[in-house]
Amino acid sequence: MVVAGLVAAGLAAALHVYIFWLESLVWTGPRARATFGVRTAEDAEITRPLAFNQGFYNLFLTIEIVIGTIVHATGNEAVGLTLVLVGTGSMVAAALVLLLSSPDKARAAVVQGLFPLVAIVLLVLGSV
Repeated sequence: MVVAGLVAAGLAAALHVYIFWLESLVWTGPRARATFGVRTAEDAEITRPLAFNQGFYNLFLTIEIVIGTIVHATGNEAVGLTLVLVGTGSMVAAALVLLLSSPDKARAAVVQGLFPLVAIVLLVLGSV
């Protein structure tokens, strides 16, 4: 189950790289604006610094998962799983914050939180 959990964590990491790309690299473009409901190019410019910073949070969570997976694969399972669980746990927590603060964004919260939640469940079950 641990391998399946690491795969789910990898999928969560890949999704968060995509979110990083949208928020930090192409925020003012049509794809990012449509994804996040930013109505005008002017609004995108105004919120660009905030989105840029937020995108890097997503990238850093991905880095935790990648490093954790590598550490786990090289034999230090406890440290590796801890890093993966910190990254995926933070992703689930962010999804819950989105859901509770903006119920109209429930779909986005589920998309953001599903893979990391599955990873946590599988990693915990596989580690006991």
